[in-house]
Amino acid sequence: MEKTNKINIRVRYSETDKMGVVYHGNYAQYLEIARVEWLRKFGVSYRWMEENGVMLPVVSLQINYKKSARYDDVLTVQATLKKKPTVKIEFDYYIFDENGEILVEANTVLAFIDSNTFRPIRCPDYILNKL
Repeated sequence: MEKTNKINIRVRYSETDKMGVVYHGNYAQYLEIARVEWLRKFGVSYRWMEENGVMLPVVSLQINYKKSARYDDVLTVQATLKKKPTVKIEFDYYIFDENGEILVEANTVLAFIDSNTFRPIRCPDYILNKL
């Protein structure tokens, strides 16, 4: 299983401030899109997981901003699984501009939670078997 996935996102006008620069809070959404697509790449969707009793909330988010993205830029968001999941799953991210320059470095940690008990659970086998 490939541990890294890349997606492209075009910056929409609504994601920018008055100066045409991406509002800092929108980067968390870009990371989420990359993470969801990372799972979808091998046949697991957030929707399916939730319908089957597993939630995956973010418990830690770290973002280091290097350079601003602007309206209409095409960004490449790279999500990489940092290590084998246990009760948590951790991703490292890079967001690049069209010239390949790093705009953002980030990290998220998510916890596998049973949607009935709201207690932590181990990573489901259907994910581990894909890794």
